[in-house]
Amino acid sequence: MPDIVIINIDKNNISEYPPKCFLNPKNEGYQIKLDWLKKRFSEGLKIKQLYPEKEKKCIGFIEYIPGEYTWRAIDAKGYMFIHCLWISPNKYKQKGYGSLLIKECIKDAKKEGKYGVAVVASEGPFMAGKDLFLKNEFKSVAKVKPSFELMIKILKKGPLPKLKDWEKQLGKYKGLNIIYANQCPWVARSIKDLDEIAKKKGVKLKVTELKSAKQAQNAPSIYSTFNLVYNGKLLIDHYISNKRFLNIINKEIK
Repeated sequence: MPDIVIINIDKNNISEYPPKCFLNPKNEGYQIKLDWLKKRFSEGLKIKQLYPEKEKKCIGFIEYIPGEYTWRAIDAKGYMFIHCLWISPNKYKQKGYGSLLIKECIKDAKKEGKYGVAVVASEGPFMAGKDLFLKNEFKSVAKVKPSFELMIKILKKGPLPKLKDWEKQLGKYKGLNIIYANQCPWVARSIKDLDEIAKKKGVKLKVTELKSAKQAQNAPSIYSTFNLVYNGKLLIDHYISNKRFLNIINKEIK
């Protein structure tokens, strides 16, 4: 493992050190996420990035926040909650960098007296898989199809995090709906495109932005960041391409 520099990101240096998943600074989605982050730092959000020594290219990052302010449909009060963990490109995977970032989160959780660290893992796109967390002594406490798992690492005795009743929220949405949050820049940049596709197909699409952690915790899916709902049925619970969205409209909308 080469020498690694860990950069702590805050509102003062976020523009200088954009996380790996960020888009080109000229892209609208980049600025939307940047604005979202600057509002979250006051809530205790932390981002830490990895750079090989003497290199300027980020190879990984972790984003986490006190559970009271998580943007997932989880009740995780008293825990530190991991939103995102990325290592890229592939040549840097399986080398211990993900564990290094998790240890940074655990260290902060201990410093702040948290009960532990929580995360939603998934084998699906845009999320870290559970194996990495199992290696770091997390355990699964709840599962949601198709592959979401609420995982925790306990640091001291306290109430366990739990899933919110996201299915109960589905009944609120009639017709075709996108419910999203700017926590993910890939989602943020795609909303206008999806809205245009729906208009061209003559399909009425209602778009709702989740603007607070409380709203995100009451989203109609565990992941919260992107939800495609049709007449109370959750069709998709993660970011999708324009082509996939068009295919779904052609198949599902009668």
